[in-house]
Amino acid sequence: MTARTFEKFKSLFLSQVSEHLLQLRRRGTSLNFWLILLTDVALLVVAYFLSRYLRFDALHLAKGTNHYTIVLLLILGIKLPIFYLFGLYNGMWRYTGFRDLQRIVGAALVASSVIFMIMTLANRFQGFSRGVFIMDAVFTILFICGSRASIRMALHRKCLRREDRGVRRKRLLVIGAGDAAEKATREIDDNPTLAYEVVGFVDDDPAKAGLRIHRIPVLGGVDDLPEFAAQTRADELLIAIVTLTGPQMKRIVELCQQTGLPYKVLPGLGELINGRVSVSSIRDISYKDLLGREEVTLDQDQIGDTLRGKTILVTGAGGSIGSELCRQIIRFAPSRLILFDSSEENLYAIQMELLHEYQVADAVPVLGKVQDVRLLDMVFSRHRPQVVFHAAAYKHVPLVENNPWEAVYNNIFASQLLIEAVIRHRVERFVLVSTDKAVRPTNVMGASKRLTELLMLAYARNSWDGGFSPAWRRVPETAEPAPYRAEAPHHDTRFMAVRFGNVLGSSGSVLPLFKRQIELGGPVTVTHPEITRYFMSIEEAAQLILQAGSMGGDGEIFLLKMGEPVKIDQMARDMIRLAGKEPEVDIKIRYSGLRPGEKLYEELITEGEGIVPTGHQKIMVLGSDGICFTDRERMFEELLNLAGLHDAGGIKGILKQIIPEYRPYSEKGSNFGLVNTKAKVIRN
Repeated sequence: MTARTFEKFKSLFLSQVSEHLLQLRRRGTSLNFWLILLTDVALLVVAYFLSRYLRFDALHLAKGTNHYTIVLLLILGIKLPIFYLFGLYNGMWRYTGFRDLQRIVGAALVASSVIFMIMTLANRFQGFSRGVFIMDAVFTILFICGSRASIRMALHRKCLRREDRGVRRKRLLVIGAGDAAEKATREIDDNPTLAYEVVGFVDDDPAKAGLRIHRIPVLGGVDDLPEFAAQTRADELLIAIVTLTGPQMKRIVELCQQTGLPYKVLPGLGELINGRVSVSSIRDISYKDLLGREEVTLDQDQIGDTLRGKTILVTGAGGSIGSELCRQIIRFAPSRLILFDSSEENLYAIQMELLHEYQVADAVPVLGKVQDVRLLDMVFSRHRPQVVFHAAAYKHVPLVENNPWEAVYNNIFASQLLIEAVIRHRVERFVLVSTDKAVRPTNVMGASKRLTELLMLAYARNSWDGGFSPAWRRVPETAEPAPYRAEAPHHDTRFMAVRFGNVLGSSGSVLPLFKRQIELGGPVTVTHPEITRYFMSIEEAAQLILQAGSMGGDGEIFLLKMGEPVKIDQMARDMIRLAGKEPEVDIKIRYSGLRPGEKLYEELITEGEGIVPTGHQKIMVLGSDGICFTDRERMFEELLNLAGLHDAGGIKGILKQIIPEYRPYSEKGSNFGLVNTKAKVIRN
């Protein structure tokens, strides 16, 4: 060891000793510290005395008093400092858990090993029994662990007595007898502020019937839930099975409704960070539970390689999809997250959520429109994003249908400006968030998203020859700020789009509308009794967008498997029942007719597209012949001019010329969509 290394080691050792002495000095003023220390001394004395007593007779004990005193002082002098170094006097013993007991066992074994070593080196155990020291180690573990557990139990009972004064605890019958149910029960038992008392479990596994979890019996199967609810005099039901399918959840909900008791559910594992189950996560049943989507399996390494340590920009970051993308992205430790949104309220909400709930301090909010070319260049120059997720778009079909010029500005033109900014600033990867309404569109919103997909394909490095004039050339000269004036070079950016259906709970979803209508007493408005849609949860959509974005090579349109289509009429009826009402009895359902541009059945792929499987079971990739834009410059010029004139009919006419499969609503009359076309679907 060199002198420099020795000095470094000496400095480190002295600093550690100084720190421990300082902590000991602070703890020396605590009454609890001295009580615990004196208790440990007494227990260690008893442990050694009991070990000798069990090994020898009373006469032998009396003869070895001197040796007994010396060895006892040695034991105390070794065990107490080691206990302190293991942190046995730093804990709050009212919260003693399994890890604390593990630490006690480790400290006791280390201390006993040191004693054995000293005794062996001193006199090789001559005149001493090894059995005494072995039993002493065992008794030390039992006594110290027992004392800590007793402290926790005493304080817990005291808290329960205090909380129970004048408070009636609700009798809770738990549906499920697995890990989630056990953890929820343990938290209820440990937390005196939770006014619940678990009175039993029901589970479909016949092998669990008659068993007990924390002294509480598993009564039987779920089919007998109404009988067990009456037998236990339960006040409330808790569904504590986190891997239920949609049909399984519907069955359990129907049984819960038969009892007439209120019922709640623990969220699925996809909603719980690292699968941790907590009673604080208990919530009312939602339609998402009845949908029963399978938990998404992600290739964490592949996504991590795409996002970890990089600067990520999300447009529409305050929206439903954009905000969930941000929540999912931060799991992969990006170096910086740029939040781009035109809504002040939404942008502030996601910034505060990331800061206070996820402790993400390096999330940069940018308030502005994607159409602002100068702002785009400033943001890209300052922060140098390496991956861009483009989720900003107008997506409410009726609103966009009545204001089609906004679709031109915000969906089509803004996307092209962003794509060109991405190319100019040499971004590594661009992911466009698209929609199933881009398939054979019947409305302006779907047509605008389809045109955005085609633009993405045109600019992809595999197909773009630089012949398409940059979008900034079509920015009106009066626009503020002035457009950036530089040609987009040939590039290495990878472009891809992700297409999927409706998202539960998004701002454009029917669920918030139905929920509000039910709260007001009805009626619930459904456009048509046969209308169907594909649905997935926001969490699933965001996770699969990240997965597809990490898989893309260049110029692909990825399709997320949406499962089976859902009847909107049945969805409305299920939501009414979840609210404790009966459809057509307590809450009426009214059919309002299809809205302008609305399809009866949604499609997932269009003619000319072929699907190819990917390495992920829930993601497919679409093959397409693409589209050449070099001869469509005039159409884009005219489209922008018509948007400036707010000419709705003209905009639709130009969109139809660019996108031949687009059939505006006005062409079909009010009955369009009532006949199911041969839609191509992709199911799980």
